Amino acid sequence: MTPEYTPADRRAALDRAARLRQLTEADRDAIRLAQDPKFPRWLEQITATGGCSHPIHLSGSTTTLDASTGEIIRHYDTRDEPGERLLVRCRNRRVTVCPACSRLHAGDTYHLVRAGLLGGKNVPGTIRNRPRLFITLTAPSFGPVHRAGDRCRPRRDGGTCEHGRPLGCGAIHASDAPVVGQPLCPDCYDYTSHVLWHAHASKLWDRFVIDVRRRLASSVGLVQSRFALHARLSFARVAEYQKRAAVHVHAVVRLDGPTGPDDEPPAWGTPDLLIDAVRASARRVLVHTPYSLAVGELALRWGAQVDARPLHANGDGPDDDAVAAYVAKYVTKGASETGAGTDHPLTTRDDIESVPVNAHVRTLMRTCWRLGKLPEYEPLHLRTWTHTLGYRGHILTKSRAYSTTYAALRADRAAHRANGEQLGEGTVTEATWRYIGSGYTPGAAQLAAGIAEDLAQNREFAREAKHEQWWGE
Repeated sequence: MTPEYTPADRRAALDRAARLRQLTEADRDAIRLAQDPKFPRWLEQITATGGCSHPIHLSGSTTTLDASTGEIIRHYDTRDEPGERLLVRCRNRRVTVCPACSRLHAGDTYHLVRAGLLGGKNVPGTIRNRPRLFITLTAPSFGPVHRAGDRCRPRRDGGTCEHGRPLGCGAIHASDAPVVGQPLCPDCYDYTSHVLWHAHASKLWDRFVIDVRRRLASSVGLVQSRFALHARLSFARVAEYQKRAAVHVHAVVRLDGPTGPDDEPPAWGTPDLLIDAVRASARRVLVHTPYSLAVGELALRWGAQVDARPLHANGDGPDDDAVAAYVAKYVTKGASETGAGTDHPLTTRDDIESVPVNAHVRTLMRTCWRLGKLPEYEPLHLRTWTHTLGYRGHILTKSRAYSTTYAALRADRAAHRANGEQLGEGTVTEATWRYIGSGYTPGAAQLAAGIAEDLAQNREFAREAKHEQWWGE
């Protein structure tokens, strides 16, 4: 029987439709989701991802069987989930892309670096008494740029460059002033060397590490090829863009015995010896670029500023936790935060003109694109790395024996979430998964952002409560 609607019912329905039309697309979509019977389970999935901003959608199943009897111990299938899909983290490290996943990545980085400084995560605590340094290596100068702090670049004699621009600057710039890091004369600035230095920075670091080992061996009378029989150099390094959009490197360097963290270094291994080797190698190593008719052959080196400070177990010097936290914080920064490049690749030259960067960075991008067409630079893939200004290395790299790995930390976290449940050795797991999409609808994105904010606030409240409990406030 067809229900009868009164004029009042029709007016009410029209009023509701009119109110819905006044809402934004995101609000209408959020209302649609909230009316779904499986909405509570959807919220559970989003909470499990930590409020990930761009989750991966998977479809499939996992079945755990008893290997001897074939009995099904556990079965999971996404057909029972909202939309017949499971949401998992995107795991993007950049806070500009996904704050939730970047926070998780920062935590993993902190523990990875800290374990190599103080022990833990299967690394013995005795390493805190080893020779350990926190070093900074910078890029060389490619031309004078504006600086923050005191008077920028004072010159008594004034003068101008060949392009008619002042050679100095007597202004006092704030640290966040847009002019900081910009060349005094863009036409004098060596953009070609800047880009090619970025493209070879990882190779320069590799040469540096090799030379430090050689210098340590030579300083104690060892044959260089036999250094590995006496000691091992372990490190974790992070690349950071300066205001002038040039990469410099922060690294934790540690001297171990020949087998790594479980082995004590030789008696001759001292922080002073390690500092001398680091400083000498930073001045000495260089990388030659391929010869080009347009550019020639460049000899690329580290900059003149080299900082090497010992890390002491008694707290005298840079704090281990502070070093680990600094590295972890920088690893999650996106290109838009540092003002150097973008977080996504650029596929055409027109893309360069549309990205929201300053004139200095845009010129570096154009230089990448121009040099990328030269056959002698083809192995550098400069056009592929235009968005990072030619830099091709990872933000964080470490030697194998430095500490734990991201994969091990993720496995530990997964085991913890499973409450330590052990299925035993006599089990077999069969899994079938496929990628079916990513991201959110507008309403889902709005709800997920709220969940991420609530989780962040809960962590902050828990941190404050722990602090009050500790100090008795």
